[in-house]
Amino acid sequence: MFDFGFSELVVIGVVMLIVVGPERLPKVARTAGHLLGRVQRYVSDVKSDIQREMQLEELKKLQEQVRHQAQELEASVRTGVAGVESGIGDTVAEVRSILPESPVSASAVAPAGAGAPSPAATPANSPAAAPVSVGNPPATPAAGVAVPTPQLELGLDSVPRTAAGADKVKA
Repeated sequence: MFDFGFSELVVIGVVMLIVVGPERLPKVARTAGHLLGRVQRYVSDVKSDIQREMQLEELKKLQEQVRHQAQELEASVRTGVAGVESGIGDTVAEVRSILPESPVSASAVAPAGAGAPSPAATPANSPAAAPVSVGNPPATPAAGVAVPTPQLELGLDSVPRTAAGADKVKA
């Protein structure tokens, strides 16, 4: 802070000894030491406060960068998902345009739990009697077991289809 040499300190000490006197010099030196300590603590506190504020500003900048990158990532994921959804919609529309319309096609789109039409309700010569399966051979049901057959199997069902007897527990 200040640049004092030994000779300068000796001159200051001699002047203090003459001005203050030998009786009060130790008390004045002690008071000066306490004041110098307080000044040094005050300066170090101010330095640490400034350092903390600088670090806080850096953290705020870093937080803003992370938030901005997260928003960019979210936007790119949303556009990707929208692209996939539109691609699936286009594929579904294309498959529907390729397949011939059948009078019982509403049963394939029936709500969950509605079940498949009974064989007695479907005439034997109607197109719905022969299920259309893409890539999978027709399953052969066990005797007396009614297995619902899908109109079109694309592998997009929410509930996987199981073959007859596959639900038995292996011993």
